[in-house]
Amino acid sequence: MLSTESPSGEHPELDLYPTAALVQALAADQQRALGAVQAAAAHLGRAVDAALPRIEAGGRLVYVGAGTSGRLGLLDSVELDPTFGWPPERALALIAGGRRALFEAVEGAEDEGAQGAIDVRLHEVGENDVVLALAASGTTPYVLGAVEAARAAGALVIGIANNPGTPLLAAAEIGILLDTGPELISGSTRLKAGTAQKIALNTFSSALMVRLHKVYGNLMVDLRATNAKLRRRALALTMIASGADELAAERALRDAGFRVKVAIVALRARVTVQEAAARLDAQRGSVRAALDGPA
Repeated sequence: MLSTESPSGEHPELDLYPTAALVQALAADQQRALGAVQAAAAHLGRAVDAALPRIEAGGRLVYVGAGTSGRLGLLDSVELDPTFGWPPERALALIAGGRRALFEAVEGAEDEGAQGAIDVRLHEVGENDVVLALAASGTTPYVLGAVEAARAAGALVIGIANNPGTPLLAAAEIGILLDTGPELISGSTRLKAGTAQKIALNTFSSALMVRLHKVYGNLMVDLRATNAKLRRRALALTMIASGADELAAERALRDAGFRVKVAIVALRARVTVQEAAARLDAQRGSVRAALDGPA
């Protein structure tokens, strides 16, 4: 039996607990998700380094999963645009059962291995793409079908599973085991197995975006200021990174079309926003390199 499906030896009378104790037990069990990701840190780092050249060459991040795993992949893909200014067309999420499965369980969809392969081919996954294949069990046919088609197309396939020795980890070019063990509510992998996947995806995509110069220091300087909250955040980031006062930072941001990187370089280097943008383009978006000298 898969470890994620095995009955937990802890809290066998969970249903008899007072509410406070019940909540404490469930919350405490979630802590193991972090430990599982920390244990996989070296493999996650290897995945980031392997993905970087393909993404720099114009590839996409392609998330593949079923059920909770598919929805977590979609969540990570959607959040890359506002957080890091990542083009939405370069973050694709494939989920067993299609769009309907985002809002309700589509029974049987995860068993369609052929459909996983079809979805990969329909979206023309190729050699520069990076496929993040997620399945708590490590055995989901839809995901395995997608992995087979993606590898045949030359894509980099990173498999993330919560059970050791499973087909997904064997089929992927880089397998990442998040060994969370039995769930406190037996078999409910939306619990700590899902939490571990969420942490792993956050870690992978954030580290990749740092390597793509979307972060300066620890500041997210490539965000898209698409609403009032994000415009305030862009202003604060510009002030912190440049040392400018609010008036100067706001003026530079507006001149730069609310591109935080451009405003920072313009203020720090005392150049026009046009010159700042040219420096950034010449240095592949690196604020540090752009501040070192002219384009």
